[in-house]
Amino acid sequence: MTGLGATLFVVTAIFAMAGALMTISSRRPLRAAIGLLVHIISLAGMFLTLSAHLLAALQLLVYAGAIVVLFVFVIMLIGPAAEVGPIEGRVASRTLSIALTIAVVLAVATSVAYVDAPWAGVSDEFGTVEGLGMAIYKQALVPFEVVSITLLIAIIGAITVARSRTE
Repeated sequence: MTGLGATLFVVTAIFAMAGALMTISSRRPLRAAIGLLVHIISLAGMFLTLSAHLLAALQLLVYAGAIVVLFVFVIMLIGPAAEVGPIEGRVASRTLSIALTIAVVLAVATSVAYVDAPWAGVSDEFGTVEGLGMAIYKQALVPFEVVSITLLIAIIGAITVARSRTE
């Protein structure tokens, strides 16, 4: 990665962190959705700096184009001025989440620090449609199918719950 690419990566990483913090710290749901949108666009920028153009396009199309629009639609149905109420056990949940975050960071840091294998270069197929297709359909076919079945079950469950409330 060149100096300009590294600088762009750091800038998009800062925006991604700011968007994530805005998402979890905002008391109003619409502002949290805007924070999520900033985070998703920043992640797409990070994918572009890593030459993963397909992942960047999918990130923008699927998450920014569909998921955030769905969130905003639901927020508008609920009411955009709704605020998050008091949560019981807030101190305990924050302490637990901070402890889990520290544990995950330490686990990743120690696993990366003690890797004996040399870092491998990225292949030319990284980030392309063909490379992604080969990775999904050759190396990760079973997890891919499990995720698709789980999403299908979730959709059927949502339809069932929505129908039972209207009758």
